[in-house]
Amino acid sequence: MNPLLLAYYGDDFTGSADSMEALTINGVRTALFLGHPTRERLRENLGNLDAVGISGVSRTMTPAQMDTELPPQLALLDSLGAPLLHYKVCATFDSSPAIGSLGHATDIAFNVITPDCGVLVQGVPILGRYIVFGNHFTVYGDDRYRLDRHPVMSRHPITPMDEGDLRIHFGRQSSKKLKLVDLLHLSESDEALSNRFDRYIDEGNEIVMFDTLDDDHLMRIGELIHKKSVDRKIFALGSSGFEYAMARYWRREGIVSEPQKFGAVGGKDQIIVMSGSAAANTAEQINYAIAQGFVSIPLHTDRLVDEKIAGEERNRVCAIALQALAEGKSIIVSATIGPDDPIIAKTRDAIDQLGIDPSETGTRIATQQGLILRELLGQTGLGRICVAGGDTCSYSLRQLDIHSLKLRMPIAPAAPLCDTASDTPAFDGLQVASKGGQIGAPHYFLQVRDGKV
Repeated sequence: MNPLLLAYYGDDFTGSADSMEALTINGVRTALFLGHPTRERLRENLGNLDAVGISGVSRTMTPAQMDTELPPQLALLDSLGAPLLHYKVCATFDSSPAIGSLGHATDIAFNVITPDCGVLVQGVPILGRYIVFGNHFTVYGDDRYRLDRHPVMSRHPITPMDEGDLRIHFGRQSSKKLKLVDLLHLSESDEALSNRFDRYIDEGNEIVMFDTLDDDHLMRIGELIHKKSVDRKIFALGSSGFEYAMARYWRREGIVSEPQKFGAVGGKDQIIVMSGSAAANTAEQINYAIAQGFVSIPLHTDRLVDEKIAGEERNRVCAIALQALAEGKSIIVSATIGPDDPIIAKTRDAIDQLGIDPSETGTRIATQQGLILRELLGQTGLGRICVAGGDTCSYSLRQLDIHSLKLRMPIAPAAPLCDTASDTPAFDGLQVASKGGQIGAPHYFLQVRDGKV
């Protein structure tokens, strides 16, 4: 059995699937587990795997909730013996001291797994995410913005990014000492770069952060971290840029096998799209699909957040959806279409009237969406679905008794089609595509239906 190269915990589902995709397309055999897998469940799969991931929900958690969620999950992954343990976060690093705190998660990880050192790898050039002299830049349309000036992330409803320098942003969440390897350092010789890394750690820095502007930087970072992991345990914080860095280096060096070739998997007559994203990009995808014949079924999310009447709303939606599916149509069940949809304000008013913590809004809606999906799949037996929105994926898919996934086909970067495994026959072998709000081309939902890149 090959030794396990990497274990990771993802703070939401779409990000976890993104990391699985980055590894698998580069030949790193990977399985992603949902929820709280047992040690036995993980170990029974290790014989043919190079990497293991657990998809979590800590992106929406308070520090107190993280204190319950993260220690057993990280201890379980640590027990597998991989030299690298990664806490995978969103490619836009969105977090705050109160919600999804990356600093608090890092503090927990250091206490649980006691690494020799930490690294922070956040840039993902393939997704238009760049780290330049410690500052995070992200593409939007044809332009690139520092995160605190980004049209979407600077106005995120839960964790608005008001600081583009990740050193400052992270420093608000943790007292761990962090030192940057910048673009100029990455042009140094291998020996000089290696010595710089060691010197930073010897000086008392607990985490070494890396600039990333292009794929060559990722390759250098992957090589450096791999060599440092030979004789030390390393904790990694960051995006799927970390997986791309490690996997591409392992592939170049023949440490992993050449990846399988992924071709088109063929289309389905119809699919279900469940969307909880308010992103303008997802709105464009929804409108494009509707123009191509998908049936739109807007959710009354102001009713879904009320436990007393949520069941009535689910029944209403399921009745409409089953009728459309019986007519051979693909459907889109959406919580909102774009950031200016009036249902958002209406739902906030309902939350206020019910006296519910606003941070629970996404969780409540996504859980109800999962129950709708469960009912529709049980009634129709459809074999392919798509879920849009990070929180929506994380909570709705947990209603389907899925215990693990593997990559079926890359569709768009960070938005793959996966095969599921479940102990419940109705959900075993289901094909699930997932995407974050800002990911994918306008015709993404048609790509999922047709099984084409």
